[in-house]
Amino acid sequence: MNDLPYTTPLQFLGLALALVAGWLLGLASNRSGRKWRDRFEAEEAAHQALREELTVANSRIRDLEAANSRLERSLADRRPAPVADPAPDKRDSAMRSWFYGGTDVLARIRGIDEHRERQLNQLGIQHFRDIENLPGEDELPLEDRLGLPRGTIVDEHWREQAALLRAGRTDEHARRFGQRV
Repeated sequence: MNDLPYTTPLQFLGLALALVAGWLLGLASNRSGRKWRDRFEAEEAAHQALREELTVANSRIRDLEAANSRLERSLADRRPAPVADPAPDKRDSAMRSWFYGGTDVLARIRGIDEHRERQLNQLGIQHFRDIENLPGEDELPLEDRLGLPRGTIVDEHWREQAALLRAGRTDEHARRFGQRV
């Protein structure tokens, strides 16, 4: 007869079913399949935790942005209306430097360097008219705060220099007090 163990289609079908059943039984009993499943589930849990954390962070950002816009609106409501200069000089705007944010360049006054200019700005003195209108009783405390010898403001003629620069008379200022850029 025939030496082949499988000769009929039914025998081949039985062989195929046995191979598939063995393969499935091998997968089910293999420990490495569980290891990969555990890793997948751990990664899936970490991903879900990250998504929840991002959701919380995004809502916190939206809350902070809303609070920021409310604060900006309340500050805008509290800002005083700008006061017009009683006698604005057309050349006065030329003295204002865009770089200095609308303040006058006080370092153009002899006796004021950039460091002292920053100190004066921090004290609220930002324009030539502020120096020009400085009360006499405020001179000594200001000189002390700036670390200047007493009488410097008067000796250096800060008020006169500020008046000339505010009026745009830079040539006269340079002639009388020396050139300051």
